[in-house]
Amino acid sequence: MMFKLCLILVLLIAVDATLAKSGYLSCSGNISSVTDIDRVHFAMNLEFMEAEFFLKGSTGKGLDAFNATLAKGGPPPIGAKKANLDPLTKRIIEEFGYQEIGHLRAIADMTGGIQRPLLNLTRENFAMFMDKAVGRRSKPLFDPYANSLNYLLASYYIPYVGLTGYVGTIPYLVYFNIKRLVAGLLGVESGQDAVIRTLLYERQNEPVEEYGGVTVAELTNEISYLRNELGMCGIKDEGLCVPQWLGAENRTTSNILSANPYSLSYDRTPQEILRVMYGTGDEHRPGGFLPCGANGRIARMFLEEGYCGHCDACLKDN
Repeated sequence: MMFKLCLILVLLIAVDATLAKSGYLSCSGNISSVTDIDRVHFAMNLEFMEAEFFLKGSTGKGLDAFNATLAKGGPPPIGAKKANLDPLTKRIIEEFGYQEIGHLRAIADMTGGIQRPLLNLTRENFAMFMDKAVGRRSKPLFDPYANSLNYLLASYYIPYVGLTGYVGTIPYLVYFNIKRLVAGLLGVESGQDAVIRTLLYERQNEPVEEYGGVTVAELTNEISYLRNELGMCGIKDEGLCVPQWLGAENRTTSNILSANPYSLSYDRTPQEILRVMYGTGDEHRPGGFLPCGANGRIARMFLEEGYCGHCDACLKDN
């Protein structure tokens, strides 16, 4: 497993460096004519996803049951439902859900916000991402709502991408009040990711039934490979266990917190985040968790005007 990890990471670095040099893709967050508000609005797409997934999974009710005005008329997510969680996990995820409402309120109060995008939170969509990560179909079909372990594995995919986005956003912000807002959002997103990773680390050797006994640690590595591959800008993602040369100060193989060689958080650009969340590896081609594309000026800059793809429920952003 460690040999595979090393080989894939080396190949990712080589391929992504070649692609970036050729100009085929962008790994720069310096997007022309973009404002601080545009950058925060972009982040709302993931905040909406976290809010809906955490609230529905823990309480059985989505964002609209708590604060419908935040969605600004955007469509409710498809496929989200209450998960079969143990009491401790349920309590943690419920708290996360309420935190996400606060995040959305904070952004909306300061910037006006954007319309909630259509979100695909079906078990089939999560299974598609997991199957793609592992390289084979799950049997039975991976269901994030079936139990606490599956829910935590599904959650592993979400807050981490958001926090790397905030890390990547801060250097380009101009105004103090927006910087303070994003710093506050980053702190809680990082905490959520740390809790999820810690809960999974405690179960790192537990087999995941749907993938024939692949362990929790192995599956997190596979998910991280996939996100690196989709992002196409090198190593920005690491699983719970890594080769020692990737561990903190090259002294450990445990990796409860994903960080670079200086133990600083990785950053991602909006383009990288879209590639990962669409599942297409292309910020111009929606799919995955955002079948109609993300909302806000930045996301829509990468789409043709009025784009709706193959999604009949696609709504134009306000």
